[in-house]
Amino acid sequence: MRLHKSLMISAMATVGVLGLVGCTDSGASTDDSAEPTQEAVEFEAGTTMARLNEAGAVTIGTKFDQPLFGQVDASGAPQGFDVEIAKIIASELGIPESGITWTETVSANREPFIQSGEVDFVVATYTINDKRKEVISFAGPYYNAGQDILVLAGNPEGIEGPEDLAGKPVCTVAGSTSEANIAEYTDQITSLAGYADCLPLVSSGQVVALTTDNVILAGLADGSGGEFEVVGNPFTEEPYGIGLKLEDTEFRMFINDVLEEAFEDGRWEAAWEKTAGTVLPLPEPPTVDRY
Repeated sequence: MRLHKSLMISAMATVGVLGLVGCTDSGASTDDSAEPTQEAVEFEAGTTMARLNEAGAVTIGTKFDQPLFGQVDASGAPQGFDVEIAKIIASELGIPESGITWTETVSANREPFIQSGEVDFVVATYTINDKRKEVISFAGPYYNAGQDILVLAGNPEGIEGPEDLAGKPVCTVAGSTSEANIAEYTDQITSLAGYADCLPLVSSGQVVALTTDNVILAGLADGSGGEFEVVGNPFTEEPYGIGLKLEDTEFRMFINDVLEEAFEDGRWEAAWEKTAGTVLPLPEPPTVDRY
């Protein structure tokens, strides 16, 4: 039995799991016979961890359209660094991959989905900021990104930074921090539901650039067959966190413990190398925020 260091529970106040059976949507099915046996874990009664552990199932929000971090494959199953981080957390809850239901969360609906309970937590290139922390809580960060700019290959407009976008049309995603950040430089902003939706506008010249976090842009450029490139001059800091219900301190601290353990034991690095590391160099793991 493994008890996480943040819980300090007694045997009289625990909920154990003997058999773990979950259900998934069509995008989360896996071959159960290939899954390792989950180690039994115990949590303090009444916590989110105990509830999920007892159910043997968890609903996780992630992106479905972002290469390297969260993108569905041909079978409809999400793949990417965010997905692997979410699997690590689920595993530490005693939940196998077959017990995960994946729900698409776009930038505009992440907070509502957390608040309503439609998802148990969100791992979706989710920048931690003070405004969002008024309505939800964050564990992490588990990665530090930075906003950058994607342009046509060869950079015909000569864009080197956000200052060069003044008075020019750009595209980004509605409800994202990228949308708020780029508004400081231009008011000609087309805001769409997904970042990939912006690519045809860049290709046709309707906008001169797509702007969002550098790792998202790297994945889009890598999959474009050389049509696009990333300027390579990040102008913000975007710490990615795991979103969960406001003031669920026990769950937040549990996830922080899991992240720190994954940084130390190699699981975080393995998750990176399997996904984003196929295109990007290995970064240093960040320091989690113990607020």
